[in-house]
Amino acid sequence: MTGETEPGRPPLRSPGDRFSWVMGVCWLVFLGFPVSAALQVDAPPVVRALLVLDIVAFAGLYTAGFVLWSVWANRAADLRLSRLLLAALIVLAAASAPALGGEALTMVTFLIAFGMATLPVREGRTLAAGWIALTVAVVMFGGDSGGWIIVVINIGVALLTGFIRWLEENEDAHQSVRRELDVLAERERVARDVHDVLGHSLTVVTVKAELAERLVDLDPAAAKQELAQIRSLSREALAEIRATVSGLRVARLGDELEAARAALAGADITADLPDSDTAVAATDPRYRIVLAWVLREAVTNVVRHSHATLCRVRLTATSLTVTDDGTGCAGAAESNGLRGIRERVGAAGGSVRFAPGPDGRGTTLEVHW
Repeated sequence: MTGETEPGRPPLRSPGDRFSWVMGVCWLVFLGFPVSAALQVDAPPVVRALLVLDIVAFAGLYTAGFVLWSVWANRAADLRLSRLLLAALIVLAAASAPALGGEALTMVTFLIAFGMATLPVREGRTLAAGWIALTVAVVMFGGDSGGWIIVVINIGVALLTGFIRWLEENEDAHQSVRRELDVLAERERVARDVHDVLGHSLTVVTVKAELAERLVDLDPAAAKQELAQIRSLSREALAEIRATVSGLRVARLGDELEAARAALAGADITADLPDSDTAVAATDPRYRIVLAWVLREAVTNVVRHSHATLCRVRLTATSLTVTDDGTGCAGAAESNGLRGIRERVGAAGGSVRFAPGPDGRGTTLEVHW
């Protein structure tokens, strides 16, 4: 199986691929039968030596073909080489057939295995069927009843190697789909994180810009201070976007509590928030990152949409509750931010509940594990 790399570079091969040749060559022990037959041929010693050399060359080419097929990444070159090696194996097997007789059929088994493993599936199946038909014909017309064992072995090898190729094709398809899903998940992650970062930062910038606009005539010094904070927030937002895109952005619960306090104060919303250090220490470390993202999005929604005068945040070891006394969200369509909250919490094994606030006013967001 191959993996994806940069264009123009050969795909990476897994350790299993690189050593898959072992499964192909472990059967070479069965070439001992034609070697034994070659040594017993009624012919001069030089002929017997040539027959043994032919079988050894056959085994060497067979092994080399499997090794190269398993370690080379350029499958187009592999295919050309596989066909050349298969042709050479056929020549070597045919050269020994007249002297070995029925024992040469043992070498056909290796031709089937090599073709099924290294050639395209359809081509390998066609050649395997041809070799099996040839073996059957030789046994039937040659009168060698013992050759039927080789026929059965050849059929078994063809079925086994065909099954292995089927598994490999399905594994390749599975890995391809998985890579596509990973890409989609990463795109969704980046989109969600960018939405959360930009939504919060731009909301706070907008609130502070409106405040600076009101103060520019009444208190120019305070207006300048707000503008300086806007500049600082813009730089922080830009840095967070860069970190998000590169996958380095990690929300911290303590930082988000302080940011929520500042954002609510800038919007003239009374903030009833727990102490950052105490709240973080009491929260389960497994959920702090998710809770930080949820808190950021929830406070952003309160500042942007709620028209609230009070926002209350409560944290326990495994839960977060954000309540406001604003206009509520009854009948409103679920926003991207709220969908992002559900996705984040759901992926972490938690549950999310949206409900009206106390006395039916405002909104309550509850996250539990």
